[in-house]
Amino acid sequence: MFVDQVKITVRAGKGGDGCCSFRREKYIPKGGPDGGDGGRGGDVVLQAVSNLTTLLDLRYQQLYRAENGRPGSGNLKTGKSGETCVIRVPQGTIVKDYDTGNVLADLTEEFQEYLAAKGGRGGFGNDHYKSSTNRAPRRADSGKPGDSRVLLVELKLLADVGIIGFPNAGKSTLISKISNARPKVADYPFTTLTPNLGLVRVDEYQSFVAADIPGLIEGAHEGKGLGTRFLKHTERTRVILHMLDFSALSDRDPIEDYEIIQKELKAFSEELYEKPQILVASKIDHPEAEDKFERYRERLKVINPRLLAVSSVTGKGISDLIHQTYQLLQEHVPPPDIAPRRAR
Repeated sequence: MFVDQVKITVRAGKGGDGCCSFRREKYIPKGGPDGGDGGRGGDVVLQAVSNLTTLLDLRYQQLYRAENGRPGSGNLKTGKSGETCVIRVPQGTIVKDYDTGNVLADLTEEFQEYLAAKGGRGGFGNDHYKSSTNRAPRRADSGKPGDSRVLLVELKLLADVGIIGFPNAGKSTLISKISNARPKVADYPFTTLTPNLGLVRVDEYQSFVAADIPGLIEGAHEGKGLGTRFLKHTERTRVILHMLDFSALSDRDPIEDYEIIQKELKAFSEELYEKPQILVASKIDHPEAEDKFERYRERLKVINPRLLAVSSVTGKGISDLIHQTYQLLQEHVPPPDIAPRRAR
């Protein structure tokens, strides 16, 4: 099950109480205070890892508590600090405040962490308050409570290339052909209900990650079809492959389909609309499909000169598509990430 948005509650641990204690040893006549401080409460930390692709675990456990600090004790012993609660999430996870919607962290790097809730400070023991005028303090503090907050955790897939187009345009078949992804493929619309990630090998040392984005139809930016649920996953991509159905059995107008999808991208995000695209005429595996493509070729070239005809069934044009996509990625390298490894 693909889960990309979850509400969770995080509660850091309470600090341990300080100890009020005095030394009473046979050969130390004056003794004195020796109460230790309480231990610090545990933090709650979100950590991004590469081996997760969904927030499914967070759906089944929505309350996360860190361990409380232990109280101090005599003989100046400080209590044990509470263990940190680490919540592992996929790379590409965005953490928001549930009440305000403010973005608190964007976890895109491997092992990048966000301190979601800070543990409470341990209370001081009575040894902390001794002085030249107060030889026998009887004051010891309680531990401070830890932070508690409600978060909205969202996943935006980290992919270099997003494959978009109308339902049944051949997106899933293409990603299964060019990568190691194995999505469900069938001859009816909305076969794919979740995004599929696949690693595309260009050669022995070069590769990129592609994502099949399902559910784009007219009105998607308003929530129709699968709507904005999956449109957001294209926001992190650097290049878009726009699939157009040229099947001999399809009576759709490819240019009309292109304009509808472009309108949805622009309505959802201007930045997304301006990303570099390659137009992919799919299902060119029949003479009638080839004739249809020739009729539209010049008009599509005017719209976008980066135009390729492919057939995922026969393999026609697949190699050219992979290499042109990689070349376009090299021309649009993202700026280096200078964000701190641990956000607070």
